[in-house]
Amino acid sequence: MKSMPVTPPSDNRIAQLIDANLDRAREGLRVMEDWCRFGLKRSDFSIQIKDWRQQLGIHHHNIYRKARLTSNDPAMGISHPLQALRSTPEAVFIANSSRVQEALRVIEEFTRITDPNLCEIASKIRYETYEIEIKVLNTTEGINKRQTLRDCSVYLVTTNTSNLEDIVLQSLKAGVKIVQYREKFLQDNEKISQAKCLASLCKKFNSLFIVNDRIDIALAVDADGIHLGQDDIPTKIARELLGTEKIIGRSTHCLEDIKNAEKECCDYIGIGPIFSSKTKKQLNPIGIDYLKKGLSETLLPAFAIGGINNLNIRELNKINNLRIAVSNAIINSNDPFSKTEELIKLLRCN
Repeated sequence: MKSMPVTPPSDNRIAQLIDANLDRAREGLRVMEDWCRFGLKRSDFSIQIKDWRQQLGIHHHNIYRKARLTSNDPAMGISHPLQALRSTPEAVFIANSSRVQEALRVIEEFTRITDPNLCEIASKIRYETYEIEIKVLNTTEGINKRQTLRDCSVYLVTTNTSNLEDIVLQSLKAGVKIVQYREKFLQDNEKISQAKCLASLCKKFNSLFIVNDRIDIALAVDADGIHLGQDDIPTKIARELLGTEKIIGRSTHCLEDIKNAEKECCDYIGIGPIFSSKTKKQLNPIGIDYLKKGLSETLLPAFAIGGINNLNIRELNKINNLRIAVSNAIINSNDPFSKTEELIKLLRCN
């Protein structure tokens, strides 16, 4: 749009209104910028928001500043009870984003004729803030998922069984924070139906729901992530399909696999099989010494997997911060709740 001169509003109250909303918008943008910078560590977001703030600053002309209403403002200092309910940084971010959007809308409405450049800029920034809200929420969601991942000690991998939903429910009640849906026999429509049910259960317990191999099913049920084997789709393609907020795990069977998973920016790895495994009969156990070496070679959250149960888990004593992934130990137990509790307690005492 061609630059056009600013016409002072004929009514000084309009100039006051524009000044107040420019202040309001820029203040809100600063709150958003600082959270992205210090809270999310996202320089790309903070740079973008800073640019919006600077654009508005350039158009905060003296005709608006000189009309500023302060001591005579009848609404100065008025707060609202809901402000006290903003207990999380995300709530503060969204409140300030909404504040910016409302202020920019007011600016748009009152500058169409007298300051068309400011009107256009306000409109453009307003729509862009809608988009960055979603990006920030997705980033926050990803951070929360990865924190759950780091805090998890027992990771349940499902197998085909008639009462799977109840087993998973009992394990979640006992404290499992990650469930991986691994199903090799059902038809796709049955898999999707079952995965939706399990995803819903996990959500109720603030636990992660991961799908084995099938990115299409993970997307269909809005899973928290995907687990990939060594022969599955490349991590780069999986990330492009899933987005940055989703979790990607990779099975590893040697040190080279572990290093590759790190280079590919996987979120976690499985190391195994540690013992003989019914679900991975074709793979030879790598043993405890190899597990210890693998854990010492990576900073990624790593889960020992393969034939682990409440009997042989004691052989893994003295491994600090041990995380395990289990299947048969819980799925085929007579009491999934008690078995899960037992495994979690064993790890806490480890």
